[in-house]
Amino acid sequence: MSLDRRDFNKLLFGTLSTAGLGLGALPALAGTADTLLSQADRIRNPQTTFAVDVELVDYNRGKVKDRTSVTVYARPATSNFQTLVHINSPARDRGKIMLRNGNILWLYDPASKASVRISPRQRLLGNASNGDVVSSNLVGDYSAQLAGSEAIVDGDRQNRSCQKLMLKQSRNSATYSSIEFWVDASNNQPVKGKYYTKSGKLIKVAWYRKLKSQMGARRPTEVVIADGFNPNSVTTMNMSNFRAKEIPASWFSKEWLPNFRAS
Repeated sequence: MSLDRRDFNKLLFGTLSTAGLGLGALPALAGTADTLLSQADRIRNPQTTFAVDVELVDYNRGKVKDRTSVTVYARPATSNFQTLVHINSPARDRGKIMLRNGNILWLYDPASKASVRISPRQRLLGNASNGDVVSSNLVGDYSAQLAGSEAIVDGDRQNRSCQKLMLKQSRNSATYSSIEFWVDASNNQPVKGKYYTKSGKLIKVAWYRKLKSQMGARRPTEVVIADGFNPNSVTTMNMSNFRAKEIPASWFSKEWLPNFRAS
């Protein structure tokens, strides 16, 4: 892992004043908040049916605590994605499935052959919640307002000129009550997010890193998530092998989950 504890402390307080950066004046706001958020969503996730492999690694003070590997299958629906997440490892959880269909999130356990409703806010591993892994468009779950232009430090400790968006939960299935979200002013790539509870407490800070060409766009392939209370606790989500995949609508029913076979 390329970011150590001191790096995260710098990043947590890495919002910069534009003065003295040598960046010049930041560009004027362009487009509506919803347009900017929609464009960032299109970079975060393909807007077509796809699958992607995700490895989650949990660190404490730079040392690995735990790992989880999943495959995400996503299919655009009317207002957001229908998503099925198959847990590949560790062995104790292999075969468990998370399903998002509309506003409901289910967990299927092959041992009991039962599906139970779960919260998107519940942690899957370390700082990564169920809702972080279940692919979704932010624009479907949040209302957005422009909050101005700002220069911040990104996940690679580089200065970035960004548009800042304030996101407010617009449906109960949204994972967080509010988000401060920064997108690159030149290309709308997601750069950073700060995630809050209903009472306004900071839960976590995330940086979008390692842009690679995947399914027709340069997408972040790593999300680094630091605990909002304990910067020594860090979780990474590493995405690989984005691929177009035909996924039938029948998959996205809790009654069908016992029939699922990983492929």
